[in-house]
Amino acid sequence: MAKTKSLPFLLLFQKLCIILQNQNNTNMSSKECLNKFSDNLFWDADISQMSMDEHSSYIIQRVLEYGQMNDWRLINKYYGLEKIVDECKKMRTLDPVCLAFVCTISHTQKEEYRCYHFKQSFPTHWNS
Repeated sequence: MAKTKSLPFLLLFQKLCIILQNQNNTNMSSKECLNKFSDNLFWDADISQMSMDEHSSYIIQRVLEYGQMNDWRLINKYYGLEKIVDECKKMRTLDPVCLAFVCTISHTQKEEYRCYHFKQSFPTHWNS
């Protein structure tokens, strides 16, 4: 019975992944894009001093970990899925849920990501 309840969710999630993958890049400027992000996303940073190209890793990580769906759509349109995946593969830390999302949407393995191996290198005292 549990399998039948989770099946519609999985189908819906797969459709969402396909839609997100098929979004095209836009010709939006860096400042335009930064101004469209959720207000709470960069509460501790001065957006006027940021650039989408120079701070791509920081922006992608913030959006993945704290952003809303509209924020995801913005980075997906600006960077494209390939750039997002490349940046995520270099990150030292990334929330496990965000890592699972990126792996699912890009059809990659979590072992390809630096944050997965870095986390494994430092077990907490209750897991050792």
